[in-house]
Amino acid sequence: MLRPLLLLLLAFALGSCTVGPDYERANVEVPATFRYADREAMEVSNTLWWEQFQDPVLNALILTALHENKDVKIAAARVEEYMGRFTENHSRRLPQIGGGVDAERSKAPENSGPTPLGSGVNPIYENYQAVLGVSWELDIWGRLRRLDEAAHAELLASEEGRRAVILSLVSSVASSYVNLRNLDRQLEIARATVKLRSDSYDIFKMRYTASIVSEMELAQSQSEYERSLATVPRLESLVAQQENALAVLLGRNPGPLRRGQPLGQLSPPSIPKGLPSSILEQRPDLRQAELNLIAANARIGAAKALYFPTISLTGLVGSVSGQLSDLFSGPAQTWSYAAAANFPIFTAGGIAGQVQQANAIQRQSLLAYQQAIQAAFKDVENALIASQKSREQLATQARQIDALRTYSRLASLRYENGYTSYIEVLDAERNLFEAELNFANTQGAVLGTMIDLYKATGGGWVEQAENLTRLEPASSGRTKP
Repeated sequence: MLRPLLLLLLAFALGSCTVGPDYERANVEVPATFRYADREAMEVSNTLWWEQFQDPVLNALILTALHENKDVKIAAARVEEYMGRFTENHSRRLPQIGGGVDAERSKAPENSGPTPLGSGVNPIYENYQAVLGVSWELDIWGRLRRLDEAAHAELLASEEGRRAVILSLVSSVASSYVNLRNLDRQLEIARATVKLRSDSYDIFKMRYTASIVSEMELAQSQSEYERSLATVPRLESLVAQQENALAVLLGRNPGPLRRGQPLGQLSPPSIPKGLPSSILEQRPDLRQAELNLIAANARIGAAKALYFPTISLTGLVGSVSGQLSDLFSGPAQTWSYAAAANFPIFTAGGIAGQVQQANAIQRQSLLAYQQAIQAAFKDVENALIASQKSREQLATQARQIDALRTYSRLASLRYENGYTSYIEVLDAERNLFEAELNFANTQGAVLGTMIDLYKATGGGWVEQAENLTRLEPASSGRTKP
């Protein structure tokens, strides 16, 4: 009687349906082009762009960070976690097999019961069992398939999350290194200015002793010397803090780091080319957001499937015997199989609440995905305009420095020949000092905007950087230049 029922259930399972909505990519508004797209852009999104800086030390720092950074290791462990979750969920769709062995030996009291045991009755009782059991939940309504689909999407999302960490890490290491070389250059300018002001102050002290200059001019010279000197400890503090921040990105304790190319010799990378539509596929954080949406969509079906009956098959085969020697003999064999169906009748809104939760989470994931896309377009547009305008600013500041150097030289000549006061010389030198600091800062900004642009556009370089985690990290010592 049961065999036709089992065959019917098996055929029904093979032709079963899957409740809940299938995923369809949401419609998002994508601009045809970027507003500030650069005509000089090149197809370089699949290259290791940081190598274009032509600084071996930076290359070594990035390789070290990819190996040692704690965030990357945490992200890798998270992938392992979701791999385990997926394996656990997938196993529920397959038959579960278990076994058991039981041995019992007991003695009944000879004087127990209404009829005491006679001398011919053995009071020793033995029982041995060895069984193998199978259970299988038939996924007729697709609940387990939906859970499997969600777990698989979450696994892929964790992998994209790891790539997003790598994207952020490489960009952060490059930005921190450029900022460090920027501060190094500003400190170099400040120390050179202090040396010039110190020499000038010494000359003014001798001239004041010889009654050539007034006390006011001597005080002006000292004021500018002290002013430039106060800049040095501030920059030294910023350099140390930047070194510490970069060291932590490398997975180390804070400390000094080795330097490579000076700021002015770092070659800016080429501008990456790309269309807005390609950003959806190039950025791992967007792929992660979409996979989270896929998982949330699948869980709607898993929740709705709870409205329908759960059908399970169970089976058992084994041996039961009172003698261990007869346990695996023919007469000791036993078997059984059964089918069971459990269905909800009254859950007081429990299932409806789960469906409501799943729908709400899906809407949240959809909005988060759409928001992430808009933020990605904003990142690219901001990086493009910042790259253009910082280069324009750098060219203007270069011309300003040339003009200020001429002004400073002429002001010194006018002062030496008695045509002007020393205040004009101090103003010229002060303006030149500030302009040189600003120029170094803008040099770093130009390189930083290129880093931001590669971070915003993503691309195949992220997968190439991921492959570098399998290589041995290069040495990047802590020796300062």
